[in-house]
Amino acid sequence: MANRDEADEDPGRAASRLTGRPATGARAVSGSPAEVTLDDGARVMVKRGDAPGAVRAEVAGLRWLAAAHAVRVPALLGHDERWMVTERVPTGRPDPAAALRFGRALAALHAAGAPHFGAAPPDGLEDAFIGLAPMRNAPGADWPRWYAEHRVLPYVRGAVDRGTLGTDEARVFERVCARLPELSGPAEPAARLHGDLWNGNVLWGSDGEVRLIDPAAHGGHRETDLAMLRLFGCPHLDRVLAGYEEAARLADGWRERVGVHQLFPLLVHAVLFGRGYAEQALTVAQNTLTA
Repeated sequence: MANRDEADEDPGRAASRLTGRPATGARAVSGSPAEVTLDDGARVMVKRGDAPGAVRAEVAGLRWLAAAHAVRVPALLGHDERWMVTERVPTGRPDPAAALRFGRALAALHAAGAPHFGAAPPDGLEDAFIGLAPMRNAPGADWPRWYAEHRVLPYVRGAVDRGTLGTDEARVFERVCARLPELSGPAEPAARLHGDLWNGNVLWGSDGEVRLIDPAAHGGHRETDLAMLRLFGCPHLDRVLAGYEEAARLADGWRERVGVHQLFPLLVHAVLFGRGYAEQALTVAQNTLTA
């Protein structure tokens, strides 16, 4: 456990302690992460995890993604229970050629697999996180049942508890879950997922290579990562998908199943950010039932 001095320290001091290099400057970037300059001129990203286990879960996820030798992630330069330091990735404009390579790499990541649905990364947590929301990595052998129990219904209950969804509206999601065996397409093995793959977690490097950050990594269905990319917008998504299908064909009908896989991130957002996302999730669920 971090001592009081470490818990109260600023990003510059944390970076210095964890890298062994004096920090010469720091600036906040989009809130929580900070960009810190070290004495040799190198710039690093410093992130604090306030929830117990948040840093451990993220570090384990980054290492698990890197171990697939498929997608790239920023180099981890140091961490403890409260702070994480990674390299800063210089970013550029999204590029169609980079998108194609990213699609192929994402297919290879998924193909690296997981021991089962709901598998946490090695040294990861059963009670992990997706953004600021809790996410339970409990095992399952059957994807439809596991997805309903651990990726849809917990967030439906959370939204009802917060008054974001009504109890009658919650029954719409329960009906979708009851029909998941017929809605989920052919059975597939557990894939190694990034787990929170919206465009904000895709860094388009100035070197023409994509890197992924902030994983909520776990064993799941590969279509879930792709559905999340579509949900929140990804530059050159057509090229990403083309590269993916060059490397690994998706099962027939995957486009019709996008809504099923988008329920998870939409409901997480409903719990975290309120009614607008709940209404969007409800629309997707209703469309899924009437398709």
